[in-house]
Amino acid sequence: MRGFITDPTGRAGLRLDDDLPEPEPAPNEFLLGVRAYALNHDELNLIRRRPEGWRPGQDAAGIVLRPAADGSGPPAGARVAAYLDWEGWAERAPVPAHRAAVLDDRVSFDQAATLPIAGLTALRALRAAGVVLGRQVLITGATGGVGQFAVQLAVASGAYVTAYVSRPEKRVAALELGAHRVITSLDEQDLGPFHAVLDGIGGPLTAQAVRRMAPRGTLIWYGNLGGAAELRLADFYGQAWNTHVVGFISPDPDETKGEDLAILAALVAGGRLVPRIGFTMDWEKTPEALEALAEGKIYGKAVLTLP
Repeated sequence: MRGFITDPTGRAGLRLDDDLPEPEPAPNEFLLGVRAYALNHDELNLIRRRPEGWRPGQDAAGIVLRPAADGSGPPAGARVAAYLDWEGWAERAPVPAHRAAVLDDRVSFDQAATLPIAGLTALRALRAAGVVLGRQVLITGATGGVGQFAVQLAVASGAYVTAYVSRPEKRVAALELGAHRVITSLDEQDLGPFHAVLDGIGGPLTAQAVRRMAPRGTLIWYGNLGGAAELRLADFYGQAWNTHVVGFISPDPDETKGEDLAILAALVAGGRLVPRIGFTMDWEKTPEALEALAEGKIYGKAVLTLP
C-alpha cells in the first residue's frame, strides 16, 4: 500500500512509501478507501515533533471497503467523511465507526475532507460560546480553515459577525462568507463590545480582543498561530468583567465526532455551509501543499485527491 511517512530527509519532512503494511482494523473499525484528504496547520507541528517513521493524516473522505466486524458504522460502499488520529495520507486507512458520517450524494469527497478537524472545531467552539442570536461575535483568522466555517455557522445562528483578517486582500473572501464587518486591526474605536470571541490566532491579538469584550462574555481560545498569548487581569478591567476564558480542545468529546460530522455534512448538502477550498492537488503533491500552507499561501483548505 502507498502512503506518506515522516522522513527528515524528504521534502516537507515526508516520503511517499510504496510498501506500507495493509491496515488491520479493530472490530469497531471499518476499512476506508481514501479518495481525498485535507491539510491542517497543526499537522505541520506534528510532523516536526515526530520526524521519522510516523504516518500523518487526520481529515479524510472516501468509500467503505470493509465494514466494522462488530456491525457498527456504515456499510460497505458507503461514501463517508472520517476523523482520524493519524494514517489518513494513504490509499487505505482504518476508521473507528463512531468517527465517521455517511455523505449525501450532493457532498463531494473534496468538500467532505475539509470537515473533520476544521469543521468540528468551528461547530463545537460556537456551541461553547453559548447563544449568539442577536449578539456581536468576533472571529479571528476568519478566512482560514476553521475561521471560514466559524463565520458561516455564526451568521447562520443569528450573530452579528466581525471577521478579523490579517491582510486587506482577504476582506472580499470574508464578506463572501457572510461576515457583517471585516477588520484588519482591533484598534478601531467603535468595535464591539463582543459577547463572544473565537480566537485561533493567539499572540498579542488575544489580549486586544479581550479588551473589546462585553461583561460576562466568552472567549473561545483554540489556536496560537500568532504565538503565545499573554493575558493580564488589567485586560479585563475596561469592560470584560467576569469574562469566561475557555482553553478550547476540540477533539473532546470523542464519542460524538460522527454525529457532529453528520450535522456539518447535512449543512453542506443543503447549501447552507460552503467549504472554501484554496486549491486541490494530486495527493503525490502533498509535500508541496504543506510548504504552501506553512508559507501562508492558502486561503481556506488545501485538499489532496487520490484516484
